[in-house]
Amino acid sequence: MREVVQQLINGLSLGFVYALIALGYTMVYGIVKLINFAHGDILMVGAFAGYYVLGRFGVSPVTMIIAFIISMAICALLGVIIERLCYKPLRNSPKIAVLITAIGVSILLENGARVLPFMGPNPKQFPTFKNSIHIIFGYTVSTVQILVIVVSVVLMLLLTYIVKYTKMGKAMRAVSYDMKAALLMGINVDRVISFTFAIGAALGAAAGVLFASSYPQIEPYMGFMPGLKAFVAAVLGGIGSIPGAMFGGVFLGVAETLTKGFISSELADAVSFGILIIILVVKPTGLFGKNTREKV
Repeated sequence: MREVVQQLINGLSLGFVYALIALGYTMVYGIVKLINFAHGDILMVGAFAGYYVLGRFGVSPVTMIIAFIISMAICALLGVIIERLCYKPLRNSPKIAVLITAIGVSILLENGARVLPFMGPNPKQFPTFKNSIHIIFGYTVSTVQILVIVVSVVLMLLLTYIVKYTKMGKAMRAVSYDMKAALLMGINVDRVISFTFAIGAALGAAAGVLFASSYPQIEPYMGFMPGLKAFVAAVLGGIGSIPGAMFGGVFLGVAETLTKGFISSELADAVSFGILIIILVVKPTGLFGKNTREKV
């Protein structure tokens, strides 16, 4: 039982990273019904931004905060640019066109990072805190795990506050419910969509810094697999549901860690994508999703 609890603690730190990425997926889908498959590569850009900040100024609590702020700002701007240049012109196009565009943007970011001189194809060692071990209630928790859990919880609470209690959050909920009605009520839909992409990309950047701190090696393709697993987490929780994305990310991280700890590390990916298949067969709308009807 003690080993199970220890693996649950380890799974929470990984699950919170998946949850942050999944929030970006689910927010964008909730507003414009788009699966942004380039979102995992936003994680990669955020990790590289954090790498240069920490590499230049060293690793300390202050520089880590600066790294989060700069990487989130860069990725928020990148998210807005991608939405304006790539997705906005296709807003009224068939869904398959937008999906192909999202995959194209993902490939562009990955291979663009390979050829840029300050990124490059070779893996880089990510500077992070010395991974000291702390004993809390008899269980071992590392410094990086504490960092991941604390930052993730703070960002999720901040997102919840923005969505529920701010004017822009109310506009986001209105647009997600009925975009045309929101437009008729005077809501600037374009600005709301851009804000949603910016927030989602900023969360992805924070997840990139946290993921790189946990697995301290970065390269242009590092966001591919975490992005896919975060998509599984979003579908599991019910894509379009913010609480669902949080739950799905934590559930998937715990399931993956328990698989590695008690079955086999080679089966961890198979279990993650097996969960996706099961949820699509049993409850396609996800655990927190709702059935919707469309008139034709």
